[in-house]
Amino acid sequence: MSAADNTSLQKGDKKDVIIIGSDHAAFKLKEKLKKFLGELGLEVEDAGTHDETSMNYADVGKKVAQAISDNIHTRGILLCGTGLGMSMVANRFSNVRAALCSDIFSVRMSRCHNDSNILVMGGRLVGDVLACELVREWLETPFEGGRHLDRIMSF
Repeated sequence: MSAADNTSLQKGDKKDVIIIGSDHAAFKLKEKLKKFLGELGLEVEDAGTHDETSMNYADVGKKVAQAISDNIHTRGILLCGTGLGMSMVANRFSNVRAALCSDIFSVRMSRCHNDSNILVMGGRLVGDVLACELVREWLETPFEGGRHLDRIMSF
């Protein structure tokens, strides 16, 4: 999948499904975001974890990143305590551009300049209201292409 293939979400196809995953530290935030995404009319695939029992964040990060890398889904969300671990795991996969964001400007730039396809947030750092706003901005911001596509394709 090239960066140019990842445009806006379209209802009725795989682009309308968001794959989401978290570790135990961000489980509650994941559940709130699943509800928020549903309210936006988006289908959600939950890659885990399914409770607050301590677990290895990399297991979930790999599931989500692999689904993006394999073009099963075009967009995903990963959450852990700080977001650092999930972003490190996800960015090891081909065609994944995971962006760790905690403010609107970073989210906007991650989409319009970098065509991020995984939004990563820290559940211990970002409250649920802000997280919903970040997700909304991330979903609604289109990739600008042009010189930015050339840059993305160079790596």
